[in-house]
Amino acid sequence: MEPFYAISKGSSPVIATAIHSGHSVRSEVADQLKISEMDRLREEDPYTSGWTEISESRILCNRSRFEVDLNRTRDKALYISSQDAWGFHVWKTEPSRDMINESLSNYDEFYQVVTQLLLDIKDQFGYFIVLDLHSYNYLRDGMKNPPADPSLNPDINVGTESIVNVRWKPLSKRFITELRKADYLNHQLDVRENIKFKGGNFPRWINKTFSKSGCAISVEVKKIFMNEWTGELYGKKHHAIGAVLASTIPGLIEELEIIKE
Repeated sequence: MEPFYAISKGSSPVIATAIHSGHSVRSEVADQLKISEMDRLREEDPYTSGWTEISESRILCNRSRFEVDLNRTRDKALYISSQDAWGFHVWKTEPSRDMINESLSNYDEFYQVVTQLLLDIKDQFGYFIVLDLHSYNYLRDGMKNPPADPSLNPDINVGTESIVNVRWKPLSKRFITELRKADYLNHQLDVRENIKFKGGNFPRWINKTFSKSGCAISVEVKKIFMNEWTGELYGKKHHAIGAVLASTIPGLIEELEIIKE
C-alpha cells in the first residue's frame, strides 16, 4: 500500500498541492465501500497530481477522499451519510469506530506534517504561497446531455474567499491575471474568482493559521482535460493546463519579493 501522503520540500516558496488526486483506499475501507469505483473516480480529482510538478515543493495525497477528505473539517472528513457525498450511499454498513479513528489519525498526521513543512519554508524564504489544485465536473447529467451553464462554470475557478490578510490581495490578483493572459492551445481560458468554489478547509486553515507569512489559493479546473465519465485523459489539454499554471510562477515569486521588501 502506498503511503497516505507524499511531501517534498524543494528550493521554492511556492508549494503545489493535489490533496484529492488519490484513488486507492486501504483494504478494510475497500471491503466496506458500496459506491462503485467509477463513481468514486468521478468525484475525485484524477491527474491533478501531474500539475504539482510546476514546483519543487509539493504535497500529494495518495488515498481517495472517500477514505478521508483532507479538504473538509475534521468532523466532516468522512462521508458517513449520502448528504456528505453528492447523494451517493458510500458504505455497505456504517464504518466502525476503529475504522473512523484510523482515518482521522491519518488526517491529523497530515496536518501536523504540513504544519512543519510550511514553518520550514517560512523560515527559509520568509513567505510562501500554496496553490491548492483541484478539478470539478461539469457533465453531471451525462456525456450526451448539455454541460453545466458556462456562465456559472469557468474553465478555472480561483477560490480566494479565505484570504483575510489584505497584504496577499495583490498576489492573488496577479495570479488570476497571469492565468487569464496565458496561452492555452492558442486561446485564453475563462478564469474567474469565487464563482463555482470559494476554497475548502485546507486553504482556509492555511490562511487562518499562517495569515502573516503565507497565502493559499484554491484552483479548481473544469474537467475539460479528461472525460469525467470514463476517466480518459486528454493528454494534450492536460499538459497545456500544466503549462498555464507554470506560467504564473515567476509572477508569484515577484509578488513575494515585493511583500518581503
